[in-house]
Amino acid sequence: MYLTRRHLLKLGAGAAAACAASGLPLETFAQTGRQDDKGKKIPIGLQLYSVRKMCEEDLPGVIKAVSEIGYQGVEFAGYYGRAAEQLRKMLDEHGLVCCGTHLRASLKTLAGGDFSEFDKEAEFNRVLGNPYLIFPWMPDELRNSAEACKKTGELLSRLAERVRQYDGYVGYHAHGGDFGKIGDATQWDLLFENSSDRVVMQMDIGNCIGGGGDPYATLKKFPGRSLTVHLKEYGGPPAAALGEGDVDWKQVFQICEAVGGTRWYIVEHEVGDKPLESVAACLKNLRKMGK
Repeated sequence: MYLTRRHLLKLGAGAAAACAASGLPLETFAQTGRQDDKGKKIPIGLQLYSVRKMCEEDLPGVIKAVSEIGYQGVEFAGYYGRAAEQLRKMLDEHGLVCCGTHLRASLKTLAGGDFSEFDKEAEFNRVLGNPYLIFPWMPDELRNSAEACKKTGELLSRLAERVRQYDGYVGYHAHGGDFGKIGDATQWDLLFENSSDRVVMQMDIGNCIGGGGDPYATLKKFPGRSLTVHLKEYGGPPAAALGEGDVDWKQVFQICEAVGGTRWYIVEHEVGDKPLESVAACLKNLRKMGK
């Protein structure tokens, strides 16, 4: 097995996952990560792109390790050849839930009016128990003018309506290029000003800063739209874990919890040659911050 018992024990066992998906009816998306009760902590998930090479070699072992580290959910970036039922069972066995997927469906294809690819993946996620269907990327032509941003925002709103019956949401994940200016506004702002409140603004803190954006101001600008947020460090030493760089995490958490409507914090750590150790360090540092 790719992940040995010694490797898992070295990482240490984390807190038990609080949001297990077992027993959830397949007819609806999972209702996970809501902060309905004042003072309840927002759960923390891991974007599996952080450990993508290990997932390719031993997905069950990675899922087990992620649970033992103490994460409560995972966000998929690819399904590694598994059916939704297989993934759901794998998560259930380790007390994890799916807190999002980065979709394979092409926004360029969808902009042309063909929704079949999206509908198929939406059904996959319904079975998986995931309400957050996030587009990880879009071609420049869908956001390089005010009119393009308007049309793309409207498209995202239409797609969100297609999964409303399952209490699902559609979203878009931040990249540095999204914070380029069109007139006085960023492409990011134009996209979300022209989309419904069922379109999730999945801010990536590190990507935003790297692209010249202001994540703090942007989170405040769109109240209730940050249902899931990517926690990624910026600056600091090479391969810095969360809390070891330049991000003002105290401010991020305050905004997310006061106005963002955040239901999941999702760690993404893309660099370094020891990915599991890195994501374990990120969670350890978040716990030190009271998360």
